[in-house]
Amino acid sequence: MDLDAYAVTHAGEWQRLDELSRARRLSGAEVDELMELYDRVGTQLSVVRAVAPDAEVVGFLSALLARTRIRAGGARTTTWRAVAEFLTHRFPAALYRLRWWWLATIAVNVVVFAVSVLWLLENPVVEQSLLSPGEIEQYVDEDFENYYSEHAAASFGARVWINNAWVAALCLALGVLGVPVVFLLLSNVVNVAMACAIMTRADHGGHFWGLILPHSLLELTAVFVAGGVGLRLFWSWVEPGDLTRARSMAREGRTAATVALGLVLVLLVSGVIEAVVTPSPLPTAARIAIGVLAEAVFLAYVFVLGRRAVEQGYDGDVAEDVGGARVATAA
Repeated sequence: MDLDAYAVTHAGEWQRLDELSRARRLSGAEVDELMELYDRVGTQLSVVRAVAPDAEVVGFLSALLARTRIRAGGARTTTWRAVAEFLTHRFPAALYRLRWWWLATIAVNVVVFAVSVLWLLENPVVEQSLLSPGEIEQYVDEDFENYYSEHAAASFGARVWINNAWVAALCLALGVLGVPVVFLLLSNVVNVAMACAIMTRADHGGHFWGLILPHSLLELTAVFVAGGVGLRLFWSWVEPGDLTRARSMAREGRTAATVALGLVLVLLVSGVIEAVVTPSPLPTAARIAIGVLAEAVFLAYVFVLGRRAVEQGYDGDVAEDVGGARVATAA
């Protein structure tokens, strides 16, 4: 596509939208024209991005659309609609766009967990150096299970939610540094591996998995998502691609903010499962099935809604969504 010819062809529409967006007062017909041009120019921006990306033209059209949205005064967007848009477009789009980062994070952590458990089982001296035989016995027989039921469900759920949200927030906030994220994830995995090794050695492996699987599938996925997004933020300044380092970091930082807000809800769900389902008298198979179902719903949310949102032009970048550049980035 000849970008110059394309710009000349649509220059009249861009100029007219610019005039309407700057006007102090608009008639009803002009408001309709403004919104029609807004949609049209949004589509034109998607074409430029997909076929002949030019920083100057993309910047001009993005700013024009942003000013138009502000000029419209939010007439087409209510608070509830904005919330719905976040849940059905922005958040799943961010998760889908960054899927390879957090899927790789999950895979690496699963491998580290398996290797750690096997090594700990082969080296019982490690746990014996940390806990006395009496402490290990108490942990196996009482402490591990009591952890899920010694407090009221509401109180325990709130504590779990706050703790996991804090870990996820740290992964995102410290992501720009890279190394702290790796340390946080490694510490978390090693702690779980130690618990698994202790319970397995005491012939309580089934008990361990029956208590941890219902909530940990979704819970750890959320933490690994935060870790993966944090590492992507780190990589944005190591390898910024076609963008400057500042713009690359700004983009991924805004996306990380979208993910952080969405993960609050994901961790809330996992906290409720941990407080209500894990200690419940339901059969182990039923409790695990609830955990698997929650994880399946999350993955469907990402790979169905997220993929659809990305095809519609969302990518989790808050600035673009707020600025009105809700346009397709794929041809």
